[in-house]
Formats: sequence, structure tokens, C-alpha cells
Amino acid sequence: MTRLVEQLDDALADVRRALPSGAAPTVGLILGSGLGSFADKLEGAVKLPYREIRGFPVARIVGHAGNLVYGSAGGAEVLALQGRAHYYEGHPIRDVIFPARVLIRAGCQTLVITNAAGGIDPQLTPGEIVILRDHLNLMCVSPLLGDNDDELGPRFPDMSEVYDARLRALAALAGDELGLTLRSGVYAALSGPSYETPAEVRMLRTLGADLVGMSTVPEAIAARHMGARVLGLSCVTNLAAGVSPNALSHEEVTETAARVRGQFEALLAGILGRLSQERGGA
Repeated sequence: MTRLVEQLDDALADVRRALPSGAAPTVGLILGSGLGSFADKLEGAVKLPYREIRGFPVARIVGHAGNLVYGSAGGAEVLALQGRAHYYEGHPIRDVIFPARVLIRAGCQTLVITNAAGGIDPQLTPGEIVILRDHLNLMCVSPLLGDNDDELGPRFPDMSEVYDARLRALAALAGDELGLTLRSGVYAALSGPSYETPAEVRMLRTLGADLVGMSTVPEAIAARHMGARVLGLSCVTNLAAGVSPNALSHEEVTETAARVRGQFEALLAGILGRLSQERGGA
């Protein structure tokens, strides 16, 4: 059986063939539902469809374009995933995290993961952006199941600080510059694709979750396994079942993401600018 590192390097070869000579991306972006348009605004953007990269699962959900985009913003060279494949689509969990691993293999030692999430904390409002400080993996699966490749990371990686404290502080400062007070929260990941019941939401709140969604956690675990720093950002696109009296729908998710797109993109640009300054001063 082909080793995972060999599969990653095959995919990386496909990516590098599409990149400009001398490209050296240091930041990876995973752009969730309705948030992928940020990649179209990257300077010198080069777009590569997932179907042209060996091993990449194809995203099939509305709001996930399914392209890898290279470019720069705020002085930082970026590789961005316009959308992601989800575990609930039937992809094996190792395929779900494969694109994130390719970004890190390509040199992106900082990974910014975004998502659309339901708000469990009743103080959250649709359209609010939350910095993730921790997560609950309730997907009943780990992306690290199976044989471990020591070239990628240790068999038992530490998860004491999945979401890097320095990156969280940097994001908060970028928010301050835009007049945004960004709260931090705990994200609970469930497998989906059905939305949670009111009883499940009450359970999640008892467990300490502020937000709930169906992504992010597998990629964050894989990134930490490979030693990358992770920043997680959730766009609260709806209030969770039982918190809101309204029925939940994917249309509401994409509509809210579209409404706050400008604000979210400005925040990402500010974060990338600060990351570039951090790197320049290192």
C-alpha cells in the first residue's frame, strides 16, 4: 500500500506545477461555507481545481467551490482551500483531512481554518465572528486512526493547545483595528448532516460548547499532528436548535455568510498582514 507521505508528495507535485516560480506559501487558509470568495481577491491569484490534484476529495456542497488558490494578501503568501469535503458526504476521514495535510507539506506552518457554525451560547448573534479557543470532537472518529507515519507526526500528539494562543491574540488585535470585539468560544464538531436536536444542543451547552458545526476539528487535529499552528474562526450563521425558534436550513447559513462576507474578509486580510509582520520580525 502506498505510504501517506508518498500520496501527499504526489498531490504536492500537482500543486507545485501550477504555482509561479519561486512561490513559497507560509499560511494555509481553509475557507468554509459561503466564505470562499476571499481567495478570489488574493493578489496574483492562481486557481487549481481539486479534481486536478491527486488524492483530493471533491467538495459537493453549495458554497464550496472546490479550488485550491495561491496568492498573497497583506504581504503573506497563501494557499487557500475554497471549500472542503465533509465527513458526512461519505468521504473517509483520512480523505477529509488530506488537503490540510498537503497545505502543511507545502510549507504552510500556520493554518487558518474557518467555518460556518450554529450558536449555542444565547448571547451570540448571527453574523458574529468567534475565535476558537478549544473544541469538542464528538464526531465519533479521529482523523489519526490507523497506522501512524512518524515522518508526519507522533503516534500520540499533544492536544493541550490546539488553537495557538499567540494566533488568537493576533486575531483579536486585527478585530480591534476593524472595531470588532471578537469573543472566544469552544466549538463542538458533530458528524452531521442533520442539524442537532434541541436536546442535543442542551447537552452540548452543558458540556461547555459555545458553537456547533460539522467540520474544522479533523483538520485542526491533523495540523497539530504535523506541528503546524492553528487559528480557528467561526462565523455564527444561525442560532442552534432550541436557541432559535426557527427551523434550520443551509440557505440561512449561506445567506448569513454572504451578509458578513466583507467583514470576514477584512478580518482575514488584517490577520494575514499581522502574520506577515510577525514573520518579518522573526
